[in-house]
Amino acid sequence: MAIIDFYDRGWRSNPHGVAYVQGERRFSFTEVGELSCRIANALLAAGLPVQSKGAVWAGNDVTAWACTLGLWRANMCWIPVNARNPDAENQHILDAFDCDIVFYQSAYAATIDALRAVLPKVRLWLCIDALEAWCGGQAVTTPLVAVDMDDLVMLSPTGGTTGKPKGVMNTHRSTQTFVAHFMLGCHYGADERPVNLAAAPMTHTAGLLSLPATARGGTVVVLAKPDPALMLEALVRERVTEFFLPPTVIYRLLDAPGIAMHDYSALRYFIYGAAPMSLDKLKKAIEVFGPVMTGGYGQTEAPASISMMPPAQHVVDGKLASDERLASVGRPCALVRVEIMDEHNAILGSGQTGEICVRGDLLMRGYYQAPEQTTQTIVDGWLHTGDIGHLDAEGFLHITDRKKDMIISGGFNVYPSEVEQVIWSHPAVQDCAVIGVPDAQWGEAVKAVVELNAGCSVDAGTLIALCKEQLGSVKAPKSIEFVAALPRSPVGKVLKKDLRQAYWAGSKQTI
Repeated sequence: MAIIDFYDRGWRSNPHGVAYVQGERRFSFTEVGELSCRIANALLAAGLPVQSKGAVWAGNDVTAWACTLGLWRANMCWIPVNARNPDAENQHILDAFDCDIVFYQSAYAATIDALRAVLPKVRLWLCIDALEAWCGGQAVTTPLVAVDMDDLVMLSPTGGTTGKPKGVMNTHRSTQTFVAHFMLGCHYGADERPVNLAAAPMTHTAGLLSLPATARGGTVVVLAKPDPALMLEALVRERVTEFFLPPTVIYRLLDAPGIAMHDYSALRYFIYGAAPMSLDKLKKAIEVFGPVMTGGYGQTEAPASISMMPPAQHVVDGKLASDERLASVGRPCALVRVEIMDEHNAILGSGQTGEICVRGDLLMRGYYQAPEQTTQTIVDGWLHTGDIGHLDAEGFLHITDRKKDMIISGGFNVYPSEVEQVIWSHPAVQDCAVIGVPDAQWGEAVKAVVELNAGCSVDAGTLIALCKEQLGSVKAPKSIEFVAALPRSPVGKVLKKDLRQAYWAGSKQTI
């Protein structure tokens, strides 16, 4: 199926039903479906060919999401950009990924005006708040465009060893596999209409996770931000049946006043993932929300569904499962094969530790304009995830370490080399190493261990402020430790593993 077919499946089964809710506003499947048709037809009428690439610079918003649907309906490719990123980072993404179209909310008009001069490859700039004037006269029928299952659906930014984002090319094939995994993993009756709460950024994970509900003719409740009070109110008011949050936001939610006093009886799947989860917090969430917690593991390169742990697998013989089971990321999903491989790409047995590798239709097509990096990551049809782990005797997947040094803080990827470059730029710094350390709120917190030049001094606040200015608050270290000398190998390489070990030893969090 083409990715837009999942929306149309819901539209056909529930044309007058509520597809989206935002505040007091309710949008029917027909209303949003027809808007997406007008957007698609207007894009094609403007002379843009299929597989053109478009970004949507906006917060969580139903009309902004309709622009993404419009791109897909014209068989064009969506570039997810987070409006909270530093402008320079988004500028690099749009330029490096050859973006053709930018939809933007008027709240970002000043930023967009500044970008126009430095992004000459963008052919069309469209203000979302003025869509009617641009596409109102277009047909409300789906344009007839050819679709190949390996055409691009998403060109998603991710980081790398240089700190510059690579473009992950996901296709109709890989995204339909993702949707199928969640439709198989989250069970509803044939006539049930899920209610999905999109509180996390729809440009990150929540957008894709809304598609299985939409395909069933269900409703997506869109929140502008993951505010605990707003989420609790929406859960009860809209009788939400499923939603996703990264652990850091779950922790904030669990601390909300009176959380145990609400009625969560409609909730069936509370999906967590994208970062390490504290076992203590997971147990508390089960206590508060009931047997609904649903774990998941995926990567941008294999979107969000390499493995899943549905609610029933959190329980054994009527009791909460062991910590070992709860620390896993579930069993591999139905339409992928997961194996553990050694450094020679040989498959290892149960309980043996190696690199987690994945094969199947879930895999990306490759990295955009980076064939060498693609062939290093996908070897003989196997995606090498860079995560180290094992499969236990019952087939549960455990992530025990990271081959790469990437930090996942609050559900967002932070690449140490990018942070290190900023810290190195300070004249007082001789060397530094950036690592992830366990954190009750963020899952992992960014920590910098810094070695200063002889006779120099600088305080932690200055370095943190420098990182916030250049990278934004998500990537800035939460703490800095100063040491006389960093641990190094005989050839002079900083031993980050040794630095991390002191912080992770004895931690109850999965990593």
